[in-house]
Amino acid sequence: KDLSKKTQELKERVASGQSIYLVLPEAFALAREAARRALGQRHYDVQLISAIVLAQGKVSEQRTGEGKTLSAVPALYLHALTGKSVHLVTVNDYLARRDAGWMGSVFALLGMKVGVIINDASFVYDSEYTDADATDYRLFHLKPTTRKEAYEADILYGINSEFGFDYLRDNMTMSKESMVQRGLNYAIVDEIDSILIDEARTPLIISSESSDSDSLYRDFARIAKNLIKDQDYKTDEKHHSIELLDQGITKAEDMLGLTNIYTEKGIKYVHHLEAAIKAESLYTRDKDYIVSNDEIVIVDPFTGRLQPGRRWSEGLHQAIEAKEGTKIQKETKTVASITFQNYFRFYKKLSGMTGTAETSKEEFYKVYGLDVVKIPTHRPTSRKDNNDLIY
Repeated sequence: KDLSKKTQELKERVASGQSIYLVLPEAFALAREAARRALGQRHYDVQLISAIVLAQGKVSEQRTGEGKTLSAVPALYLHALTGKSVHLVTVNDYLARRDAGWMGSVFALLGMKVGVIINDASFVYDSEYTDADATDYRLFHLKPTTRKEAYEADILYGINSEFGFDYLRDNMTMSKESMVQRGLNYAIVDEIDSILIDEARTPLIISSESSDSDSLYRDFARIAKNLIKDQDYKTDEKHHSIELLDQGITKAEDMLGLTNIYTEKGIKYVHHLEAAIKAESLYTRDKDYIVSNDEIVIVDPFTGRLQPGRRWSEGLHQAIEAKEGTKIQKETKTVASITFQNYFRFYKKLSGMTGTAETSKEEFYKVYGLDVVKIPTHRPTSRKDNNDLIY
């Protein structure tokens, strides 16, 4: 019980103006002790070094298996003493729930509340609650709750895209009461190179319906099938774009019965034609998407996971539906959008951890102003790490 009393005391000291770095040694000692009692895992010195790096707002490079999940705990606890928002960002639903449920017992001992946000659900850690359906012991005590309550927890675990979408929804809402986020103060991003570099330009988009007839998409899918690559159009695999050639434009005009596609139907028909050619030539079934229950489901190019509910924008998804002969859903228009890069730069302090940060250290510094610190392994490594071979 005295552990949570100590948390209260540290909170008061921080509230009275003491720097979090002055209370860091005591806060870290408490977090380490709580982990030993709750999990039987006492932080190694190297894990505490990593936690200091994270607390300072830097990128910690820790080798796989060195215990990143546990290393984040003291840094999250320290920043939660300010009473402001503290987020741990992961790449998928399972990791967010597992890590929150696993470390939740440590934070509970320290008198801190832990929340989780995933696709279409949110939870808080509650040691009194037991989920009868959970098969993993780390998910036993996650109690379903509202989005707002999850955000009000001292420490919140969640997926990168959900944080971004909640930010967009908060900016679109008509009343302050409907907003769920409480500022963007401090975040630790797990697999930071994957989220902030590989997926940095991935836009998160909220859309609303606009209307175009199904037959239009089917007509253009038929035209695209009749056009020949390198004769009627060129493709650029790298930039995922196509360029219409004169011969292809003439062919399309003949099939549509138009003399000039650019003047008669305006840019709309050109847009439809380009989308249909992209669908035909750049998007491959069972690689970029699958067909399931008469629907086109996107395959995430970074993880290979299916992304039900996600749709390509600007008529591309409808063009692929027409190509595969599935039901064509209404096209959508973008009402709000943000990239991961822009969203994460809003945090007052950002830090992250990954096994491979050193190779991206220049980008981390240039784009986000983040320094990379390499953490030594707990024991000497016996594996030989040669330089990358680049083909």
